[in-house]
Amino acid sequence: MLSIKKTLVLLVALGCFTTACTDDFEEVNTDPNRIELISPGTLLNPIIYEMSSFNANRSDDFTFDLMQVALPFPSASGGIHRYDVTENAGSSTWNTYYRWLTNIKEMHAAAVKANDPNYEAIALTLNAWGYSLLTDSFGDVPMVEATRGDEGIMYPTFDPQKAIYAKILADLETANGKFDPAKAMVYGDDILYRKDVNKWRKFCNSLRLRLLLRVSKREEMNAGAKMAEMLNNPAKYPIFTSNADAAILQISGIPPMVSPWGRAVDFRTGRAASSFFIDHLNALNDPRRAKFFTQATSKDGRTQVGYKGIPGGYEGSDTQFNYIPSTFNIALVTAPMVTVIMPYAEVEFIKAELAQKGVVAGDAKAAYEKGVKAAIEQWGAVMPADYFTNPAAAYKGTLEQIMLQKYLALFFVDYQQWFEYRRTGFPVLPTSNAMMNNKVVPVRFRYPTSVQTHNGENYKQAVAMMGGDDINTKVWWEK
Repeated sequence: MLSIKKTLVLLVALGCFTTACTDDFEEVNTDPNRIELISPGTLLNPIIYEMSSFNANRSDDFTFDLMQVALPFPSASGGIHRYDVTENAGSSTWNTYYRWLTNIKEMHAAAVKANDPNYEAIALTLNAWGYSLLTDSFGDVPMVEATRGDEGIMYPTFDPQKAIYAKILADLETANGKFDPAKAMVYGDDILYRKDVNKWRKFCNSLRLRLLLRVSKREEMNAGAKMAEMLNNPAKYPIFTSNADAAILQISGIPPMVSPWGRAVDFRTGRAASSFFIDHLNALNDPRRAKFFTQATSKDGRTQVGYKGIPGGYEGSDTQFNYIPSTFNIALVTAPMVTVIMPYAEVEFIKAELAQKGVVAGDAKAAYEKGVKAAIEQWGAVMPADYFTNPAAAYKGTLEQIMLQKYLALFFVDYQQWFEYRRTGFPVLPTSNAMMNNKVVPVRFRYPTSVQTHNGENYKQAVAMMGGDDINTKVWWEK
């Protein structure tokens, strides 16, 4: 009898949950502290901060050494500045970009669901930025099947770089048409442009110019005509026109906006300026010297002897130098500071190159001078009134000179100095007998060993498409 009563009570209880009691069930069982739907704005700031922080670190860890900006000191043998690039030198690049590309994908999906064209356009822009960095570092990489682990795609196929560029360039064109200044950005606080839709649109189009120039050697991309169309129609394709437009993140030092360097002193310890980089600044009497570097001193450290670096890939011990060389200014990584995503000066140098080559009508000299001025003032230095009276700075009409100043302007901008060197061969970098890889600058990272191990079949197909997995295997746009 007792058992029957218990059964009836249970049936009544179950009936309650399946009928009238369900009316308030969802409300009662909803956690008020849980975000049911993520907003696109929630993801924006972490993506910008973490990717730009990583890129700043890679400028320091890799680009500075490879491109002879600064060198480990003392360094008796080996090292990236001697073109000793290890098998897994690009592993952090691969892993970091794919992690944040997954977040960008989620941001895009949230923007589409919210019917917010501005955040959708920003997500498309950031996706193009991320994939361009990835493919320019490795060549062919997974894209179509990448970041789809939630769909059960754990071993993505690799896409040809040509297809990747076609997709991201088309996405940037689409993004330009989606930006709507009349529609407010309502989610959170945008740490890069403070919800200025017009500036986001300028970044989108400036990035498209960068990437079109990158593939301009490939005739099938029709890049020259597309760049001319953009530059001839600024109303449809607004681009950076001043340092105020540039994609430069201000790092306040107030958490979470803290310096990517936990110990700023580590940035300069065991480092020296390269004589190649600093001697160009010396020849130009460039005011950026004090912003970038300390002065060299006598061996006892008591007397300043000007801005002096050391040669890349130097042979012998450090005792050959009768001075303590210049090293980095610690202020570069001490908040308040900046991380540079894309500078305005780069756009002016693109315009200068296109005019110099006759791709577009324009004044190459004027664009060159605007680029130099912007690059100097970006770092808080004062542009000298007589800067261009210096024969080393006066415009001579050559691509080599434009690219030298662009190289200086791309200081601390992820891998861009390396990418542009691979595209143009400028500036002409110094060599030494101590340099490895036949004294040839590597042109890509090898695929990480984790990819070879866990995605072996697709890796082998990619290597066959690329023509090898070697630091000297040229990517599609270089060929």
